[in-house]
Amino acid sequence: MREVRAEELAGAVARLCQEANVELSDDVVRALQAGVQAEQSPVGREILRQIIENATIARDERLPMCQDTGVAVVFVELGQDVRVTGGDYTEAINAGVRRGYQEGYLRKSMCHPFTRRNTGDNTPAVIHTQIVPGDRVRITVAPKGGGSENMSGVKLLTPAAGLAGVRDFAVGLVEQGGPNPCPPVIVGVGIGGTMEVAALLAKRALLRPIGSHHADPDMAQLERDILSAVNDLGVGPQGLGGRVTALWAAVEWSPCHIASLPVAVNINCHAARHAEMVI
Repeated sequence: MREVRAEELAGAVARLCQEANVELSDDVVRALQAGVQAEQSPVGREILRQIIENATIARDERLPMCQDTGVAVVFVELGQDVRVTGGDYTEAINAGVRRGYQEGYLRKSMCHPFTRRNTGDNTPAVIHTQIVPGDRVRITVAPKGGGSENMSGVKLLTPAAGLAGVRDFAVGLVEQGGPNPCPPVIVGVGIGGTMEVAALLAKRALLRPIGSHHADPDMAQLERDILSAVNDLGVGPQGLGGRVTALWAAVEWSPCHIASLPVAVNINCHAARHAEMVI
């Protein structure tokens, strides 16, 4: 049994909170650069260039790429041969978020749902833990902004709706969102399981590198169909019209009940932030 100190876990989370907020991953930057070439609208091309410039400044100056530094969503693959010592596992992750947001001068966005009183340190984190074989801990921090999260949705379709129903629901949400999620967006789609499983699958889909199609040919085709239909909407960068409304669509699925077809769509803005490390 390998021991991982709670303090080491907290330190890793703190570093990842800051890294994710200041460094836009290379796959997203490449997709934005490709979007400049594909976009037909002059205004849209200029917006994409400004987004790329903003990402460059954020990386070089170690500043957050967006003022909304998001809910700290933390995915942990915890090896079954690992024991966290010297503190509580959940509190260690929250301590890391607290430290990362304070030391990184990142905006704190977490508040009481009704009084709107801010918690002051961006905790609690949203923690998804998966027990996996081995003696390592893989941590992924994916800060999620409120504007794009607000445009997401879950729907329990009838099984007869099929692939077309999933596509139409996803495309309809993007159209309904218009400029609100700060396009160009990334569309994460979760299918199957139950209501909450579909939502988690959609969130996990956003972690996939842009350009990586699903191994299942039907799901890969669904990804292509959603991306094509979304970009035919004409919403364009920042909702000002154009061809590049989405950079990518990613689908994840799980078996579900014979009476159900749960579908969740999690929309991410162009600041598709996530950073990971292995302890």
